Amino acid sequence: MSIAFVFPGQGAQTIGMGATLAETYPAARAVFEEVDEALGEKLSDLIWSGEIEALTLTENAQPALMATSMAAMAALKAEGIGLERSAFVAGHSLGEYSALCAAGAVSLADTARLLRIRGRAMQAAVPVGQGAMAAVLGLEADAVEKVAEAAAQGEICQLANENDPTQNVISGSKAAIERAVVLAKEAGAKRALPLPVSAPFHCALMQPAADEMARALEAVQFDDPTVPLVANVLAESVSDATRIKALLVEQVTGRVRWRSSVEWMVAQGVDEFWEIGAGKALSGMIRRIAKETTCRAIGTPDDVAAVKDA
Repeated sequence: MSIAFVFPGQGAQTIGMGATLAETYPAARAVFEEVDEALGEKLSDLIWSGEIEALTLTENAQPALMATSMAAMAALKAEGIGLERSAFVAGHSLGEYSALCAAGAVSLADTARLLRIRGRAMQAAVPVGQGAMAAVLGLEADAVEKVAEAAAQGEICQLANENDPTQNVISGSKAAIERAVVLAKEAGAKRALPLPVSAPFHCALMQPAADEMARALEAVQFDDPTVPLVANVLAESVSDATRIKALLVEQVTGRVRWRSSVEWMVAQGVDEFWEIGAGKALSGMIRRIAKETTCRAIGTPDDVAAVKDA
């Protein structure tokens, strides 16, 4: 059995996530306390008892989801289950930062601060209303890429997330995305629908955010991860800290190649995936990509106990 630890991205956030972990495991509570201290605010209050609209703001959702994933890692470690079980780590978009934090490449406090900067920079890169994203269901990635190219007409329209065989996401200028939705349906997509996002992530419009992240990452100490990272933009493993920093900058405007990343890990012998943190979105994607693999979602004390028993 070969296991990969994977970490969720934006969209998995819910009010109350991680609360039972913090109540059950002092080490998990300490994670939230350290994130609060790093950010100079009680993000944990928002996570556990705030309004979902505030938690969903990109600048809050990104560090909050990372904190929840790291709390789940702390709970696993308290039960004697560490990262040594994992052949690779990977994360979906912001989840890549969680993966790197789990693998010791960057400190928890620095990860929280980087994600706060990343969230604000991505939100500010494009004025509200000028960008959009849409999910295209039932059309292969190559066909979606052709739709995006046809819809661009001099504007930005790119394949942003290659999630699984049934779901791809496009991102870009609002008018171009609207054209792409029509063209995708004409090309045979089962559905093509705009997403309720605050900015057009993972496309060229995010270049100002990429520039800001380059500056922020330059100022932070990174070490080589203890477990290889399967990088979003490469869909293969990397272990060099300097290279990883460059890929994190590239990731802001580049494609999240999640389907290819999972297929690569399976080709390396991974047959079990542990989704660490909030929700089960990645597990659903992985089951559609590699039906023969086993998936475990670990975000509550009961999930931790189930893994320990197994």
